[in-house]
Amino acid sequence: MTITKLLAGAALALGLAGAAGAADDKTRVGFIYVGPIGDGGYTFEHNQGRLAVEEHFGDKVETVYRESVPEGADAERAITEMALKGADLIFTTSFGFMDATIAVAKKFPEVKFEHATGYKTAPNVSTYSARFYEGRAVQGLIAGRMTKSNIVGYIASYPIPEVIRGINAAFIHARKANPDVEFKIVWAYTWFDPAKEADAAQALIEQGADVILQHTDSTAPHAAAEKAGGIATFGQASDMAEYAPFPRVSSIIDNWAPYYIARTQAVMDGTWQSHEVWQGIGDGMVEIGEITDAVPADVKADALALTAAIGSGAYHPFTGPLRRQDGSGWLAAGEVADDPTLLGMDFFVEGLTGEIPQ
Repeated sequence: MTITKLLAGAALALGLAGAAGAADDKTRVGFIYVGPIGDGGYTFEHNQGRLAVEEHFGDKVETVYRESVPEGADAERAITEMALKGADLIFTTSFGFMDATIAVAKKFPEVKFEHATGYKTAPNVSTYSARFYEGRAVQGLIAGRMTKSNIVGYIASYPIPEVIRGINAAFIHARKANPDVEFKIVWAYTWFDPAKEADAAQALIEQGADVILQHTDSTAPHAAAEKAGGIATFGQASDMAEYAPFPRVSSIIDNWAPYYIARTQAVMDGTWQSHEVWQGIGDGMVEIGEITDAVPADVKADALALTAAIGSGAYHPFTGPLRRQDGSGWLAAGEVADDPTLLGMDFFVEGLTGEIPQ
């Protein structure tokens, strides 16, 4: 072989090694989703955050995702597979992924993990969540003012603190707006199941509800409300604008993009540390979607004023006087609930009927 060919071969080898090195320089970011990215709600917005990471960092990152991952053993397998394939940072985006995330993190101490809505941390596991209850307080005000039957339906997913907080926040502010309002709650035991969600909506409509709130992720309740006619609904986690201006009269929007970008940057910079984050309207992680003209102007003005007060910190949705469902005292006049109580909330407030399933 000639010297020229040897040099050419060496140059080619160096070029290929350089290309491999450049590829290896990419930060690999993974996402584990509980629902499909096309759910139009919670998982859709998490995936919008993933796409924002790609847009922000360009070819400096590579993102991967798994959708419709069941909570439990399947989640541990999916997270493990993602770690084995070289992910530097993995976001696990559902409460039921908590134990699986902790278990996999122990096996991969060099990988950084971020778990949404949970409470368990480790040196390489952070938690992050949004104060969804702030948005539900605004929804409750609108619901209380818009109902004509004085019955508001609520489709609940699972009896965990996040969901219980949301029901309480919505009810407190619906009652402030309308002392005669009642809540009917259906537990769907799912985050995403359009058939179950539609059935839940229909059951609430048959019980007289003319406003429906939901803590499930599909647009099926809106379709059921549209078919029934005269039933107002609210978008969950995403705008669900295809049903605006009615039945969908407003929405809670989860804005994950800034957090995902910041945490990816921290991994790139080598500054990532485990922490616990709980952000709301004031931080921009919770947004109130467009309040449509189906909402009376005075109600819209009051809802926007409440949003502004919560966002500025001038008002907290859990401010006393408030009692527990059994009539026992909880918060004195002017007293504000502390975060540990809210994070572990396992009780209804006074005025709500029905029991929390165990």
